[in-house]
Amino acid sequence: MVVVLVIIGVMIFAATTPNAFRTERSASIKATPEKIYALLQDFHEWEVWSPWEKIDPAIVRTYSGAASGVGAIYEWDGNKEIGQGRMEITEATIPTKLVIKISFFKPFEAHNTVEFILTSQGENTQVTQAMYGPSPYLSKLMCLFFDMDKMVGGKQAEGLATIKEIAEKQMSS
Repeated sequence: MVVVLVIIGVMIFAATTPNAFRTERSASIKATPEKIYALLQDFHEWEVWSPWEKIDPAIVRTYSGAASGVGAIYEWDGNKEIGQGRMEITEATIPTKLVIKISFFKPFEAHNTVEFILTSQGENTQVTQAMYGPSPYLSKLMCLFFDMDKMVGGKQAEGLATIKEIAEKQMSS
């Protein structure tokens, strides 16, 4: 009886959590917004800096639509850790903003938004990457046991650190 009450309590508590989520990380990069933006707007460049790309060496990638910017599409099919999904650039304000619709199909379905904001600060550019979207009930339950901000935010920070390394190296050469 106690176990049943605990399960019911967890289910009720999950229902009271927010209906949306947002993770966000920022980095200051000593490079022009244009240099950084070039790494973001072309999905082919993501193979070089995205931490998700390193998880499954056998990932199957498909590119379609525009070569870069609005209309560029990237689809992936990978192992159980990265699953299957699709990204499409839906908004591009060169060199300050990029908005991507990201859809996950496996291991679970989710539809979110990824946003990059680049702000020039003298010799540096502040790059902020955010991911946000709805939190359906199943996601709310999962987030009670897995820290979404730590999990996704950690990968955002890792990706921004790699972008920093690449862009600063390009600027110095």
